[in-house]
Amino acid sequence: MSSAPHSKNARIGNAACAELVTAIHFATMIGIQKGPIAMMQSLFPDDNHLGLLTDLYELTMAAGYHVHGMAQQRATFELWVRHLPGCRNYLVAAGLEQAIAYLTHLSFASEQIEYLRDHPVFRDVPGDWFEHLADLRFTGDAWAIPEGTVVFAGEPLMRITAPIEQAQIVETFLITTLTVQTMIATKAARICSAGQGRLVFDFGSRRAHGPQAGLLAARAAFIGGCCGTSNTEAARQLGIPSLGTQAHAWIMAWGDEAEAFRRFSTLFPHAATLLIDTYDTVQGVRNALASGSAMQAVRLDSGDLLTLSKEVRQILDAAGRSDVRIVASGDLNEYKIRDLLAAQAPIDSFGVGTELVTSRDEPTLGMVYKLVEQETPAGKVGCFKSATAKKTYPFAKQVFRETNSDGFFSRDVIALGDETLPGDPLLIPMMQSGRLLRPLPTLAEIQTRCRVQLGRLPAPLHSLEPVADPYPMVLSERLEGEAQRLVAMNTR
Repeated sequence: MSSAPHSKNARIGNAACAELVTAIHFATMIGIQKGPIAMMQSLFPDDNHLGLLTDLYELTMAAGYHVHGMAQQRATFELWVRHLPGCRNYLVAAGLEQAIAYLTHLSFASEQIEYLRDHPVFRDVPGDWFEHLADLRFTGDAWAIPEGTVVFAGEPLMRITAPIEQAQIVETFLITTLTVQTMIATKAARICSAGQGRLVFDFGSRRAHGPQAGLLAARAAFIGGCCGTSNTEAARQLGIPSLGTQAHAWIMAWGDEAEAFRRFSTLFPHAATLLIDTYDTVQGVRNALASGSAMQAVRLDSGDLLTLSKEVRQILDAAGRSDVRIVASGDLNEYKIRDLLAAQAPIDSFGVGTELVTSRDEPTLGMVYKLVEQETPAGKVGCFKSATAKKTYPFAKQVFRETNSDGFFSRDVIALGDETLPGDPLLIPMMQSGRLLRPLPTLAEIQTRCRVQLGRLPAPLHSLEPVADPYPMVLSERLEGEAQRLVAMNTR
């Protein structure tokens, strides 16, 4: 069989493959260092190396803007979620503090600039761009919806107006930072709502997608309503409660369950939560009582939590230990917690791990960051996409939230940034010319804001299932009119 008909495609494929192999070879070689210790890297970002925490194509576009004299042209980008995930009736905005910290510290270290100089993709880029990177800082403006605010699809969570080169470079970091924390804060809010006022703890660090993800998840979970975290470093940095019980390994290491309980409570008499399901849960609670331990709580981590919690409660009460609380954990989520409490499970608090920090049922958000406006000598020009299912609206925007006479949110209006409409404007100025305009709220203040916001959400939206009538959102007449005008101009 002749291969001639495919020869042209084969040559194209071989050329592309060769270029890819060259890039991979470069990426491999550039990371090689002498000595086994020098090659060890934690891969935790630091404030002195933020410049390359972005996708490569952001940097190729930045270089292109520079070469063609556009780098300093001011442009506005907005970040929002295209659609609510299938089982979410609202979102809780989170991650702004880390986004602002990134914008404040953005710079390129000398070794990062040298990396780009040697990169084959940039071999034709003039040298002055690399020199320019050494002085690049974020000098733009940032508007944002405060953390802890209930938000909906299509609403700008953040608006960046800056020289287009800068505004382009920051896209990747802003998307990933706001995505992960908004996703987890929303999940935490749902779980805490299902808990009906019972304490919920973040137990998820070991199940998070990496150590830093565990830190971010602990922060977002606290915003959403969790009362503390098992992640000790997150607790230290964030100033929130840290908590933990004991491992099955501790119980097994002593050989005798009652002795393990006794030894633990002797050392930790004021923080003794005893893990009673290593062998047999019912016998475990009896052993805990027999040990004379100064326990505050017992923890159930496996099995039929409904049946076991009722049996354990009966045994504790019969022994005169109604003061001992029951903590439940083990692959819990909002649905399981709802069902346990509906069945009258006598559980006082919940530890939630995997389902919380990964938002397992809806593990991503369709968050995007799009150019909406450019400033030209002739004035501001609206930018938009009209592609099917990816339509965007032009110009900088504001969101106005209206409230009914009972104090509940009634609808949101997405408007042009210079409009003044009824309701509360959600986006507030955070940075101007690269400088912070106002102190950031404490984490406790953000958590309080989230609680108040959820309290003003219409009751049907608290459902764990999708509602038939989503929260009302409309576009202002001026915004809709500008969009239609630009579409008509571009389709002539």
